Amino acid sequence: MNQEKLGFFTLSFLLISSPALCRFVVEKNNLKVTSPDSIKGIYECAIGNFGVPQYGGTLVGTVAYPKSNQKACKSYNDFDISFKSKPGGLPTFVLIDRGECFFTLKAWIAQQAGAAAILVADNKAEPLITMDTPEEDKSDADYLQNITIPSALISKSLGDSIKSALSGGDMVNMKLDWTESVPHPDERVEYELWTNSNDQCGKKCDTQIEFLKNFKGAAQILEKGGHTQFTPHYITWYCPEAFTLSKQCKSQCINHGRYCAPDPEQDFTKGYDGKDVVVQNLRQACVYRVMNETGKPWVWWDYVTDFAIRCPTKDKKYTKECADEIIKSLDIDLKKVDKCIGDPDADVENPVLKAEQESQIGKGSRGDVTILPTLVVNNRQYRGKLEKGAVLKAMCSGFEESTEPAICLTEDLNTNECLENNGGCWQDKAANITACRDTFRGRLCECPTVQGVKFSGDGYTHCKASGALHCGINNGGCWRETRGSYTYSACVDDHSNGCKCPLGFKGDGVKSCEDVDECKEKKVCQCPECKCKNTWGSYECSCKNGLLYMREHDTCIGSNKVGTTKLSWSFLWFLIIAVGVAGLSGYAAYKYRIRRYMDAEIRGIMAQYMPLESQPNPRGPHMDI
Repeated sequence: MNQEKLGFFTLSFLLISSPALCRFVVEKNNLKVTSPDSIKGIYECAIGNFGVPQYGGTLVGTVAYPKSNQKACKSYNDFDISFKSKPGGLPTFVLIDRGECFFTLKAWIAQQAGAAAILVADNKAEPLITMDTPEEDKSDADYLQNITIPSALISKSLGDSIKSALSGGDMVNMKLDWTESVPHPDERVEYELWTNSNDQCGKKCDTQIEFLKNFKGAAQILEKGGHTQFTPHYITWYCPEAFTLSKQCKSQCINHGRYCAPDPEQDFTKGYDGKDVVVQNLRQACVYRVMNETGKPWVWWDYVTDFAIRCPTKDKKYTKECADEIIKSLDIDLKKVDKCIGDPDADVENPVLKAEQESQIGKGSRGDVTILPTLVVNNRQYRGKLEKGAVLKAMCSGFEESTEPAICLTEDLNTNECLENNGGCWQDKAANITACRDTFRGRLCECPTVQGVKFSGDGYTHCKASGALHCGINNGGCWRETRGSYTYSACVDDHSNGCKCPLGFKGDGVKSCEDVDECKEKKVCQCPECKCKNTWGSYECSCKNGLLYMREHDTCIGSNKVGTTKLSWSFLWFLIIAVGVAGLSGYAAYKYRIRRYMDAEIRGIMAQYMPLESQPNPRGPHMDI
């Protein structure tokens, strides 16, 4: 073997095998056996990294272990076996033995036979592992993207117990539970996507690019609405120190062997090199950083999808020039991006890629990232098909219940439990008000707030409007009736919570208020001359012999009293007019005296400067000679 090939295999071994030395976390969900009693209990199982796990939900079914094709490597049609549920029956979980063929093929064959989920029983006593898709890029692996049922690996001991119970004639029922597979602490989901700009890695690269295109719209809606915090990441490896000056490391690495990626075509003699992939990955990371600083991190999705479309390796456009055109078209600061990238040929650390390598190491409940692509939701690695609907389910299960954005409550992702029997919650059909609140995980029965009016109660059996304005909502749940032009209500629009029949009625105020017959009960119109007639909600009282009824005194008054009253009113009007005339006369006299006084004053002043005709000249006539 020549030195070039030796270097290639050594580097390839490092890139591929080094993740296996890291801390890999197997993502799990709960499996609850409900019958028979001999194996009843809660067990752990490992979520398969294919299909569609029901994140945030549960699935109940009965277990079947066929007598033939127990490893599910051949079609069940060949054995005349079907797992399709009959109407009214539980879904079927197929128990399959591990071995002989890929996990994904077992799932696909079981799905075609009607299985709702598969349980793969391990064939040796060992810790649970993650069932993954095959690495080989085979043309007959197109079925991978069509697997929609969830899968789980169970321990050998549990598998043996289930087989024993089934062979003894017991029905084994269980529930697969993914409700706690993703933490859901608050109203914001934080997620990461470990990805790659390389488009020459076969089915996985094709799947990844298709996912980026399909998920972009949802991702940008969630990010712009403040519902999520997204961060893209990129895996790089280092070249062994003994090979940093080799041709292989120089072609696959930048910054003197510090950051490397496998050759896209796995052929050093043609096409692009691994270092080209590293630089493009770095450029994508820098685009995110620059746009995140401007408050628009979602532009990253536009850039990577445009790059995948406009700059593919097959068209020999996997270049800086093509990338820069996209950066300019999206109004991204090119100078800042180039500054972030730095000099790939320099013998220095690149702060962005160094941070990416550090992020690969798992922290807390999240293990090391060893699979590409990898999605991490609320610090838990996602397991399942990288497809828009499946990923959205996982992300929506990461929101605190009742804080999910509208996109999580669409028919494609969520079954609205409030549509069937109102979810078992309280409702007022007349006012079209319900306490049922649909959530991604199920439903909540909470008394609502409608038009500013708060309803209070347990949400299941009763909710009652309270506070001011509550009468505007179904009349506060109180009695109300209209007859002709009269309407009466038992609801009092204040902060009281009770219903009280209005004056003239009696009853509970909720279901009924009956008219009080004031005449029959002799509460009003009781004077000797009075005649009482009951009306709805009130009464009418009249007097005999032409007398007048005074309601405030409940009495009838005669004509003499009427005359006295008329006389009193006449005298009062005379008095008012007399006072008015006297006031006007006084005002006129006052105006006259003021005018005379002013005239006298003016005359006196003028007399000091010139004699008036009415005054004699004290010096007499004077003539000059």
